[in-house]
Amino acid sequence: MLHSGTKLAALLLFVAASSFAVYAYRNHVSAEAQLERERERTAELRQIVHRLEAERRVADVIVTDRQTIDGALRTTLLFVEYARDGTPLPAKRFVIEGNTAHIDAMVVKFDGKFVEENDPLRGHSVALFTRLYGEKQPPQQAWPIDEPGKIPDVYRGADPRVGPFEQDLWQNFWRLADEPAYRVKLGVRVAQGEGVWRPFEPNKLYTITLESNGGLNITSEPLKGIYAEALKQQASVR
Repeated sequence: MLHSGTKLAALLLFVAASSFAVYAYRNHVSAEAQLERERERTAELRQIVHRLEAERRVADVIVTDRQTIDGALRTTLLFVEYARDGTPLPAKRFVIEGNTAHIDAMVVKFDGKFVEENDPLRGHSVALFTRLYGEKQPPQQAWPIDEPGKIPDVYRGADPRVGPFEQDLWQNFWRLADEPAYRVKLGVRVAQGEGVWRPFEPNKLYTITLESNGGLNITSEPLKGIYAEALKQQASVR
């Protein structure tokens, strides 16, 4: 009888130990799974923050020539836009009186959730450069940049769905600006005209960027030596 009781006690102890081991293992696996989910969520949040804070380079501007003619200072600007894949589009040249230029654009900013989700159509603000003019030039006599109502070259060659979607945005831009229900339908937060302006000097590179969930910015830095030298040689040949 004592022997049977000892065996039963040992069996109960084994079952208890086994149950504890299974319980501990399951808790360990559950904790590891929870930790992995937290890691994935943290990485996802970092990507969302990065997308919200990211800026896309949309254009560069440099001064290629500056002359005083009949007492008036004239500055030649080279304006280069960049496609979505980062390749430069054909350069455009503008001559302004003075050294300060205004660069205007129509900008569409989408609902933040599309930026967070990296939506292929609405995952980044979009801009259509409309005109450039000097400080001594009336805006109505500005030089046109991209043709209003047409999809900008910068969007060509992107996702095929972008074409019709962008076309609708630019053709109905002021409707977007004025009609809240239409904005909601297309997932647009803001549609408005924006511009950057500043003095432009030789031997500097001016870069215009577009925030993922915001508008236009312009920054400058010294022009790299090889490009500055090429411009000097061009000036000496003239």
